[in-house]
Amino acid sequence: MTNSKQQEILRENNTARGDALLLQDLAAVIESTSDVWKELRGSSLFITGGTGFIGSWLLESLKWANQELELRIQAQILTRDFNQYRKKHPHLANYPGFKFVVGDVRNFVSPRGEFSHVIHGATDSSQLVNTSYPKQMYDTIVSGTMRVLDFAAEKKCEKVLLLSSGAVYGSQPHTLTRMNEDWSDSPNLSDPINAYAEGKRGAEMLAAIYHKQFGLDITIARIFALLGPYLPLEIHYAIGNFIKDAISGKSVIVNGSGLPVRSYLYASDLTTWLWKLMLYGQPGVAYNIGSEHEISLRDLAALVANTVGNGRYCILGEQDLGPNPGRYVPDTSRIRHELQLSEKIHLEQAIYRTALWYGWKETGQK
Repeated sequence: MTNSKQQEILRENNTARGDALLLQDLAAVIESTSDVWKELRGSSLFITGGTGFIGSWLLESLKWANQELELRIQAQILTRDFNQYRKKHPHLANYPGFKFVVGDVRNFVSPRGEFSHVIHGATDSSQLVNTSYPKQMYDTIVSGTMRVLDFAAEKKCEKVLLLSSGAVYGSQPHTLTRMNEDWSDSPNLSDPINAYAEGKRGAEMLAAIYHKQFGLDITIARIFALLGPYLPLEIHYAIGNFIKDAISGKSVIVNGSGLPVRSYLYASDLTTWLWKLMLYGQPGVAYNIGSEHEISLRDLAALVANTVGNGRYCILGEQDLGPNPGRYVPDTSRIRHELQLSEKIHLEQAIYRTALWYGWKETGQK
């Protein structure tokens, strides 16, 4: 049985409370973004990457706002496989306010009609693709971004939000507590493993070019590590694997040393920040989006095990990694100060809510 199938069974066993918490999260997003919805009333959006983790949260919140506030916002969402998405999330796929356009982000045919806003988040975040097919990874990001920006210029869109990544900064020195948007290091260009990171850098350069040459109002979101419902548990995200182990009743396994440091922004906070950024971010400016509350992977494993598991965790890797075991923590001063944003959901609660959404039964876990 595949990991994906196991996760579907977990969710089917006990999802009522997790879904109730998701509705609470969406209600909080709508309340925090009430000014956004007033300005978007009657708008038409084009969204790429709308069927992934981040995109699903954008669609969930947009659907909720449309229904609660009678906004009459229409959205067209580019997807490679609509039938698969409809099987997984029929409530979003069949919503009348959404129209799904099947195509490849690199060469899709422009849908008819006018569009006021574009959110470009389509990318391939697969570690397998990045490792084994770096050309495909790089081309999807760069060529896809150029195609989307051509589309936005063609449609004379008012605003474009480009979803980038904290990977554009390269390796963060362990002595640097947080990276701000002016950090000028970069990934190693001689290593193809950095195809994803360099692709995102190329996408940001295209955003700067289209802003200058075509006058597109483009704002960039550099997104760091995330957590919440819809986050895949079976791929390369450490926290997803930790939660999968814990809610399955197993010891949480850390395959490395446990020394690298991360931080995690919960999905409802992410969604609020993205909607605000789309409307109020400065044109041509990049903003870090993530949590400033750091935690080592060792401590994260312990926290997950004690919050939604049996308390057991195991570190398998070597402990001595030299002066820089790895760090990935943003400075989010710019977005917090300019847009008056803050984190509402702390890490332990984020773990708890994600586990419940995936069908974890709270009673009798320890």
